[in-house]
Amino acid sequence: MTSLSLLQPAAALILAPLLTGIINRTKACFAGRQGQPLLQAYFDLAKLLRKGAVYSSTTSWVFRAGPLVGLAAALTALTVLPLGGAPAPLHFTCDLIFMAYLMGLMRFFTVAAALDTGSAFEGMGASREVQFSVLAEPALLLSLAALSRVSGASLSASSPINLEHLSLTGMYSGLSLSVWMHSGTALLLIAGALLVVLLAESCRIPVDDPTTHLELTMIHEVMVLDHSGPDFAMILYGAALKLWIMSALLAGVLVPVRSGQPLLDAAAAIGGIFAVAVAIGIIESSMARLRLLRVPQLLTGAGAFSVLALMLVLWG
Repeated sequence: MTSLSLLQPAAALILAPLLTGIINRTKACFAGRQGQPLLQAYFDLAKLLRKGAVYSSTTSWVFRAGPLVGLAAALTALTVLPLGGAPAPLHFTCDLIFMAYLMGLMRFFTVAAALDTGSAFEGMGASREVQFSVLAEPALLLSLAALSRVSGASLSASSPINLEHLSLTGMYSGLSLSVWMHSGTALLLIAGALLVVLLAESCRIPVDDPTTHLELTMIHEVMVLDHSGPDFAMILYGAALKLWIMSALLAGVLVPVRSGQPLLDAAAAIGGIFAVAVAIGIIESSMARLRLLRVPQLLTGAGAFSVLALMLVLWG
């Protein structure tokens, strides 16, 4: 493990809450408002950490463990996430499956904590979260599988996939501008699928609205209504880290800068992550939230994009 490998998790731990501020300021610019400060998420976390947590007498240890396990899963996922051309602190064959399982573990304990309250509203939000994740997870895994094949573009179509490219570090280090020239269509499809999954996993418009206060239409936010104080701070920070992880996966595809200078590549990757946050703000400013019945169709479309990309790289 090198010091450069530790740059990505260190940057994520410090800068992840800033993504929310960038999204909110972008939306404010489109609305002609001044908007919240860029560092508002940090202020909110500090305020929540100074407060006490309130627990209902109907909840068990599951409710208390939900925020802690969710944050631990997000922190662990950072260890297998590369930044630019720099390797992840922890990388091994098929670590992309490991990362997907960590995201699933984070979702499972959030859903379990919501169900532990016995609230009908939180149970409704939990059922929606699980339903949409059934469609989002295959799209994510198939798009990463296609990306693995693209990053090993030197292989012939009939040759087996190089195991090195089944690692997130291997597949992202194999991306470059020349790969875009060779497999640009497949990479565009992969980027489109990852963008839809990002919006769904991060509970952003058009899938969900993190600023709504109407329980009947909320998905993720309704599941954490009973959390308070440090527990809610852990949920918000874990959500920020998840947004960083998904944005880094997308930015790594769209901004594959490989200059030979690791610090410059890392700076380009972080700039790409911030650009993704600006794009999310533009999307939320230019369209409304979809009806709940339309969300599965959107996620199915993302799955179709990833399948088509995989077909292109396998038989194209």
